[in-house]
Amino acid sequence: MDVSHGAQFARMLVETFDAMTREVTEKLTEAGHAGLTVSNELAMEAIEEGAGNAASLARHLGVSRQAAAKTISTLEGLGYVERAADTDDARRKSLQITAHGREAIAIGSAAFEQIRVRWEAAVGAHRAAETEDGLRALRDDVAGN
Repeated sequence: MDVSHGAQFARMLVETFDAMTREVTEKLTEAGHAGLTVSNELAMEAIEEGAGNAASLARHLGVSRQAAAKTISTLEGLGYVERAADTDDARRKSLQITAHGREAIAIGSAAFEQIRVRWEAAVGAHRAAETEDGLRALRDDVAGN
């Protein structure tokens, strides 16, 4: 039985993402952030963008609240995230990225940017932009947006 073009395309996307995350994880490890995954780094970016608790982090990442809470606990244990008194309600705690976390975000972001710059140099700026537009359209179509 032949594998469909759609399945091959999906596999190519997964393999590309896996290769990208391996490279970024290696950069993080080389910079002293061993044990930090790309998922952790992306969660920190979401927190930095305003996901201040497990529920909002779960929504932002598209995972369960339990998975988000586990990620938060991991990040706290590694010293990347801390809980601080919420400015609106002192009874609540909001998530804050530590200086150590900001350093990791900067390294991860720079590594992803390096990958993108290499890709754009290989295929050309116009083709890279068209591909990104096409992937956005595919994501929105599949997500029902």
